[in-house]
Amino acid sequence: MSGMNSDAAVTFTGVTKTYGTVKAVDGLSLALHPGETVALLGPNGAGKSTTLDLLLGLRPADTGDVRVFGLSPRDAIVRGRVGAMLQSGGLMDEVTVRELVQLAVALHPKPYRTDDVLSRAGITQIADRKVNKLSGGQEQRVRFALATAGDSDLIVLDEPTTGMDVTARQAFWATMREQADQGRTVLFATHYLEEADAIADRVLVLHRGRILADGTAAEIKAKAGARKVSFDLEGPIDTAAIEALPFLTGVDISGQTVRIQSTDADATVHALYGLGVYPRNLEVAGLGLEQAFVAITTAEEAAQEAKAS
Repeated sequence: MSGMNSDAAVTFTGVTKTYGTVKAVDGLSLALHPGETVALLGPNGAGKSTTLDLLLGLRPADTGDVRVFGLSPRDAIVRGRVGAMLQSGGLMDEVTVRELVQLAVALHPKPYRTDDVLSRAGITQIADRKVNKLSGGQEQRVRFALATAGDSDLIVLDEPTTGMDVTARQAFWATMREQADQGRTVLFATHYLEEADAIADRVLVLHRGRILADGTAAEIKAKAGARKVSFDLEGPIDTAAIEALPFLTGVDISGQTVRIQSTDADATVHALYGLGVYPRNLEVAGLGLEQAFVAITTAEEAAQEAKAS
């Protein structure tokens, strides 16, 4: 899904951004559509934060064009069409949670009621507490309240559940699903790949400022091409023999349990039996999203190194 699209919520067309000799965003083209929940994944330095900064008009692109509902990012934000929850930037300390939310509501062109914003973010109970007395998870929920203080069409979230406990994370994502069901576009960057797997309609894998993979979580897993094989062995394990099995892309031996990744699981298992060992509790399954993500980015790194040499 790339290029310009008049029905898109967001379009990047040939966008680049360079810092010195580092190309943080490299000819990025993509389109996000109304009602999509999109996860932006990538290793550190992949360009995720720069991409979000460009989308929110916090930095200008060197080349290319960024449009939000057909507008420049700044115009879209001024019109109240974008709500953002960012990691960078602190919260005002010497005010209560309610006062801070009231300010956000007052500034939004299409505001919600303050009490509704507090309730949706799950912070009604701490509304009268000073912001500098909050825990990390509570601060995150306040940031979410500020991002959803009005009727915005696009919600941008940068590592939104950092510091939240499991219950708070589940409640947060239930709320975000409701936002998407109402036709809003939700874009979030996260290091919690299980969240991307469970929540996102679409996953973008970013690496060195370029999109390596774009599709559903299932499609991303299939793109990795490998499967995981796990089994138990009795007695001493010949580590070298296991590591020499064909088509392996990863090996993990813990005690008597062996976990491997293979691009041809059938051939690998056949060769395993050829070693004269008898695996117990043998399981063959597709990669999880995290394993697929590592496989895709590792393969790209290897390709880049080979190209450079």
